[in-house]
Amino acid sequence: MPNYLCIQRSQPGRGGCDEPSPARMEELYAVFQAWKDKFQDKIIDMGGKLGGGRVVTSDGETDGPFVEAKEVVGGFMIVAADSLAEAIEVVRESPGVVMPGSSVEVREISTP
Repeated sequence: MPNYLCIQRSQPGRGGCDEPSPARMEELYAVFQAWKDKFQDKIIDMGGKLGGGRVVTSDGETDGPFVEAKEVVGGFMIVAADSLAEAIEVVRESPGVVMPGSSVEVREISTP
């Protein structure tokens, strides 16, 4: 069964800046947990939130990710699915996709 890399992206300044209330946080967590439970046999690695880092080239290294990017890569996960369509089904139901300005890129991981 192929694995798919799912890259969580968002647009800076979209999605609201207000901190959710404790009640809203509980609601969001319940939705997330229900989704995670539904697809537990497909989610290989929940990955996590990505922090700052460095970009390495043959010339050296620089700060990254770059601020001028139109999108920010915020996290990743790895999903096992029989097809790209099935992997997309898992991602489409994830709570992170419905946030304004967010998207998830789904790419098959090719192995020899």
